Amino acid sequence: MPRSWLLATLAACVVGGVIAVPAPQSVQAADEKKAKKDVEAAIEKGLDYLKKTQAQDGHWEAQGGQYPTSMTAVAGMAFLMEGSTLKEGKYCDQVKKAVDWFLAPARQQPNGMIGDVRNPTEATRYMYGQGFGTMFLASVYGEEEDKEQREKLEKLLKKSVEFICKAQTSKDHRKAEGKTVKIGGWGYVSATEGNNFDEGSVTITALQGLRAARNAGIPVPKENIDRAVDYLEACTTPKGGIIYSYSGGGGAIGENGRPPLTAAAICCGFSAGQYKSELPKKWIKYCKDNIPIGKGRQSHDEYQSYYFAQAMYALGDNKYGEMFPNEAKDTWLTWSKYKDATFQGILDNQDKTSGAWTGGYIGPVFATSVNLCILQLDKGILPIYQK
Repeated sequence: MPRSWLLATLAACVVGGVIAVPAPQSVQAADEKKAKKDVEAAIEKGLDYLKKTQAQDGHWEAQGGQYPTSMTAVAGMAFLMEGSTLKEGKYCDQVKKAVDWFLAPARQQPNGMIGDVRNPTEATRYMYGQGFGTMFLASVYGEEEDKEQREKLEKLLKKSVEFICKAQTSKDHRKAEGKTVKIGGWGYVSATEGNNFDEGSVTITALQGLRAARNAGIPVPKENIDRAVDYLEACTTPKGGIIYSYSGGGGAIGENGRPPLTAAAICCGFSAGQYKSELPKKWIKYCKDNIPIGKGRQSHDEYQSYYFAQAMYALGDNKYGEMFPNEAKDTWLTWSKYKDATFQGILDNQDKTSGAWTGGYIGPVFATSVNLCILQLDKGILPIYQK
């Protein structure tokens, strides 16, 4: 039988359904399935580490008892991103203990401050805890159905938002076109205590806290958000980077931007709906040129990765092309490229015995919480991290 006739006959049989030929699983699909399982296993180990290290009263802390408010908030976010709530989920007990710690009568302050100034590490940097704590509690509140618990959280969140807004700095800034506007960032402490000093990383933290509160239905004054966005614009260099401090630098002209702050600013710009304005475009371009992806550890690694991952997730696989339609597709920043370049490195750096990530100068609770948040972005559970 001629070979050509045999091949034609076989092809006809296959098309006609006489011979069933199973479709082989592609190598790519198998690799993706394994990668997903590896990520899920790493997440479970990391969450179990945080579960074991939670204090009896519900809080977490960094090395040497530092920053308990911020650490409790970021660790709590890792559990919320897994899908656990106050009432349901594998880690609902951890979420409940953390919330109860925040709501403890001894911690409640009439002015709405969430941080504990009795802790030396928070006394001079309590605005970090204010922002992170507000973000965590607002994320819990958004999913809470128990009436009594909702009322407690709502009361605390309203006071916390009020505290953040009163703590904002206020300065006059002259824009390039000649218009003078009021701008406002945040410093380590309230503006009234810190001589109106502002700093970029605290500003981002406060803004995310306000955004989470707004997402949960807590009123947030528009003027405070507008002043903060104008502040970030005022801190943007001609090359698109965000400087450390408007007060310290006297504005952004001639100053060198900081990649971690710029990555964080992208998240805030996106949260304000600024996908098509020029400001986030400048920040994205700056980060593209100044943040190596998947190239090992860098300065302020956990902080930078935490926000840059959120920015890449918000971009997805197509938004960069919508923002920069004239750029070749193979040059786009995309979430898929980011994951391919970084996730395996994150998994490799996890301690396989404890489940923790131990890099960074703040300690394993922070590093573990940050990496867990990055690995769980795809779940899209919390509004604060959604696209």
